[in-house]
Amino acid sequence: MAGVNADLISQYFKKGADVEISSDEEGFRGSLYAGTVIRPPGNLTSRSAKVMVEYKTLMEDKAGKRRLREEVELVQLRPPPPEENRPSFKFSDEVDAYYNDGWWEGIITQVVGEDNKYSVFFRGSREQITFKASNLRLHREWANGMWVPPLEPAELSPAAAGTPKSESRRSKKRSLSNEVEANEEVVERTFNPGEHVEVKNDEEGFEGAWFGATVMKNLKEGKYLVEYQTLRNDDDTNFLREEVDSLHIRPVPPDVELIDRFEVDDEVDASCNEGWWRGAVSKVLKNDRYSVYFKTSDEELKFNHSDLRVHQEWINGKWNTASKALKF
Repeated sequence: MAGVNADLISQYFKKGADVEISSDEEGFRGSLYAGTVIRPPGNLTSRSAKVMVEYKTLMEDKAGKRRLREEVELVQLRPPPPEENRPSFKFSDEVDAYYNDGWWEGIITQVVGEDNKYSVFFRGSREQITFKASNLRLHREWANGMWVPPLEPAELSPAAAGTPKSESRRSKKRSLSNEVEANEEVVERTFNPGEHVEVKNDEEGFEGAWFGATVMKNLKEGKYLVEYQTLRNDDDTNFLREEVDSLHIRPVPPDVELIDRFEVDDEVDASCNEGWWRGAVSKVLKNDRYSVYFKTSDEELKFNHSDLRVHQEWINGKWNTASKALKF
């Protein structure tokens, strides 16, 4: 919701407006819940302005008679996207899957048979689950009053946006990893001391970034002690060392075919601030330069071709290249 001006806030987040509410709680990142604005923000210029919302599918009491109300920050809100007329999806599509009363961001890793079902991988929990097409929608970000990627007229459904009616309301918010039984065994990769890896950070401002590191020691419960290759400790006397779990570490991505030129909407990693940051090419410029859009920060920055690499996802022990739909 970053970057929306006061006029758009007044238009989309007035009292009674339908919204979707994101969460930064552990276990709920990447999820969105339908709600209604009860009390609009008083300060239209601050992203941290408070808004009172009422959830449509989450209840305060076990009997399910009273809907949950909560005060959230303005940056956690967006309008509900228009309902789409999309009968099918393809490998590597970024989607939202409807489960446990909310929409969860994932990526399609497999088209399952001919029953219009799809395996969806969730990066946060490293789980892969099968969904019907009716419980999926293409993932979009709402930036500056526009949907990214934009909706084409042929994609729009005449029905109003909403949540699948087959889902019942629940008494509380439930994380995907606690409630979903994965339908496919997830391959866990073990890393050895001395191995070069990449490590991600979920702290605010670092979402979507991976940093080069070396495994120093295997710890208990699937954790590792790593030493970063570019990040320094607070007193700048040595490279930073940190404990990380298996959800935040992966092998170094392999080199893929040489890309002479990226195209608009190609998913890339951009080398910036000592790490690799996930984004999408928004403009092709002159002299082998590109504008890259970062949805987590709603920023657009310019890069040389040499500062970009093809974005790859480490999914179930395999590398997947979403922008070119290649598997390794």
